[in-house]
Order: sequence, then C-alpha cells, then structure tokens
Amino acid sequence: MTNFGLLSVFSSLMMIFCGLWSFISYHKHLLNSLLSLEFMMLGIFWLLNLQMSVVGNEMYFGLFFLTLTVCEGALGLSLLVFIVRSHGNDYFKSFSILEC
Repeated sequence: MTNFGLLSVFSSLMMIFCGLWSFISYHKHLLNSLLSLEFMMLGIFWLLNLQMSVVGNEMYFGLFFLTLTVCEGALGLSLLVFIVRSHGNDYFKSFSILEC
C-alpha cells in the first residue's frame, strides 16, 4: 500500500513539473500557456486529495480549491476569446501594452 501511495505522490509531482516545463518552453500561444497552467493545477489537486485522504475526511478544502481552479480556467478562456476577437490570433508576439 505504501508503494502505491509513493507512486501516486511521484505521479502528481511529475504532473506539476511537466506542466511547469511546458509553461516555460511552449509560450508562443496563450492557449498553450493556459493548458499547462490547468495541468499544473490538476497535479496540485491530486496531491492535495492524497494528502487530505491521509489526514482525514476533510474534503471541503479540496472542493474549495477545485472551485478556484474552475474559476481560473473560466477567466482564462474568457480572456482568450476576447484576445482572439480583438487581435485575430493568440500569439504573444502580436500583443502590445500600448494597444490596451
């Protein structure tokens, strides 16, 4: 049982680091950045659920974290739609601070 727990923790940490690596290396498009952030949040949520299952039955904190993650994803998608409608694409090179 402890090997499965260690494997689950390692898998969630690997998800977090893969999301961080993709956020750093593939930053041409806004959609790639948003997807890598969501992948990191999924790894953190999985690690949080593993920790909460060891501590006790406190799942309200996990649900609160999941709610905040969904709100962050909805805000990111609404910004993506707004940027694609105003600029025509989601390249970071085409954004300018002066155009805001």
